[in-house]
Amino acid sequence: MTTARSLGSLGLLAAFLALPTQPLHGQERAADRFPDLVAVDAPVVALTGVKLIDGTGGAARTGQTIVIEGERIAAVGADGSVSIPSGAEVHDLAGHTVIPGLVGMHNHSYYTGGNGRAAQLSFSGSRMYLGSGLTTIRTTGARYPYEELNLRREIEAGRMVGPRMFTTGPYLTGEQGSRTMTLLEGPDQARRVVRYWSEEGVDWFKAYTWISRAELGAAIEEAHEHGVKVTAHLCSVGYREAVALGIDNLEHGLFANSEYTPGKQPDECPSGFRNHFPNIDVNSPEVQATFRDMIDNGVGMTSTLVVYEISVAGRDPIEERVYEVLAPEIAAEVRAIAEDRRAGRGAIAPEVYAKALEYERAFVDAGGLLAAGVDPTGYGAAPPGFGDQKNYELLLEAGFSPVEVVRIMSANGATILGIADEVGTVEVGKVADLVVIEGDIEASGHIRDTRIVFHNGVGWDSPALIESVKGLVGVR
Repeated sequence: MTTARSLGSLGLLAAFLALPTQPLHGQERAADRFPDLVAVDAPVVALTGVKLIDGTGGAARTGQTIVIEGERIAAVGADGSVSIPSGAEVHDLAGHTVIPGLVGMHNHSYYTGGNGRAAQLSFSGSRMYLGSGLTTIRTTGARYPYEELNLRREIEAGRMVGPRMFTTGPYLTGEQGSRTMTLLEGPDQARRVVRYWSEEGVDWFKAYTWISRAELGAAIEEAHEHGVKVTAHLCSVGYREAVALGIDNLEHGLFANSEYTPGKQPDECPSGFRNHFPNIDVNSPEVQATFRDMIDNGVGMTSTLVVYEISVAGRDPIEERVYEVLAPEIAAEVRAIAEDRRAGRGAIAPEVYAKALEYERAFVDAGGLLAAGVDPTGYGAAPPGFGDQKNYELLLEAGFSPVEVVRIMSANGATILGIADEVGTVEVGKVADLVVIEGDIEASGHIRDTRIVFHNGVGWDSPALIESVKGLVGVR
């Protein structure tokens, strides 16, 4: 039987997938409007000599040619085996790696940093994401939902530069939360808020730490009736409880799961629950039951390692490029906090962080679908885009291979969003969302040297995008 939920979901998906099949005039106008930020813009483009990690999970392939015609990938194959159309603009990219455009699954359009600062980054954040290789983002919690909806429209119309956006409504929490969140007082209010913002056009909702099971269940049911999905940064509700209520996605890996806390009470967020993490056995029946529930119900998990790693004691200093893009006053505050955290003052214990890495590896080993995002919040040392790139390194540290990490950061996110038929891998017929990185990322262990980001077939100049927002991140 076809349900209201399936009809709504199919309608939402069909509306989105229709976009790449038509000429993306908005993106073409963006390229014309911002020519100083464009590196490649031609009807037919051939990238030759590249090392390709295509996002499917298959092994890297060297000496590859990729042909882009319009907004689509027309051919992929070994150099010499691919027919390059006459008149194509050819770029010899020997010494470079190409990966799919990254799909950021916890990528707010706002930023928090320093001593309690918060800012909507509709200008700088959008450019940071695209310049860092993010061609699709889900915002995963909005402080200003209308600003996000309007930003999405402006990007689609070519009036602003940025990635493809899946937007979220206001946070849904319970008795505790910030003034920008919906402090729910019961299931009826949850339904009302979800209904309103679904009709306004948001794609997802995010539940937050103090939501009750009754409120979360009502929000999920109402969202599904409107073809919209729900993810969550939980605490008061455990992961297995959320899965039973119909949640679509769960955020932050182990860091937001309180269900293993001894003596946890229903609908309560236990203080200091992360202190118990080092004692968790990821192979225990309890943990494996969580994984099995998620896997059996198609619930993916979002890794946001970087926003926690910046507060782990004893780690390497924060990269200098982070401070260079921040507004100077914010950079000074962030640097001071980072030095304190790295020194162990108010920091996350290394053993807690290590268990979070182990948990994510175990989830994937059990068959779970892991995606990734930056979460540019906390004290601000993981800004948009740069934090996503750092996640590549941290997932390697968790024991994933480079090929696995690329899949986590691209195809898996596309799968959770329901757009894997169009983006997330480098395959013939798909939208030309590609990232060109100088060097061999399997050997270097990082993706910081991004040079060109193809989005809908237009090759944006990554260094130019980053340079255009230096000193602005955190305020604009």
